[in-house]
Amino acid sequence: MLDQIGNMREISRRCALGEPLTNDLAGWLANAFDAFLNQRCRSLHDAFHLNFPKGGVPWWRVEAMRKRDAALRELAQRCHAGHSISAQSREIARRCDRYAASAWRFDRNREEMPPAYLRTPKELIWRAFKSGAAMPLGERQLRNILAY
Repeated sequence: MLDQIGNMREISRRCALGEPLTNDLAGWLANAFDAFLNQRCRSLHDAFHLNFPKGGVPWWRVEAMRKRDAALRELAQRCHAGHSISAQSREIARRCDRYAASAWRFDRNREEMPPAYLRTPKELIWRAFKSGAAMPLGERQLRNILAY
């Protein structure tokens, strides 16, 4: 499913910039629209293969969780390398709880990261929070994310 989202984002980017689509992207888009317009699929979600199983996680949540998890893993590698996963998760949970209680209330409505966060641990924490996935997380969930 994430390949389809990647295709859609690339098509959107190219269209916004007035760039032509590659043959692969154009063919993929044409096939999806053809399936929908000729009623081989009941919805655009079906045509673009964006459905998730009943009770499953929607694609936009999966994408948000992947962004969050990548930022948290990078934070662990950059700031806590050499420590155990338990120690990393404890420290990251502490940092995130502190950020949630202080700066996030000001940062949540910003489209751009505050420049002062660049190349600091707050950059990665901001990215994790801004991903749209649940934050802050408990130590157990952080251990699961960092162990992956």
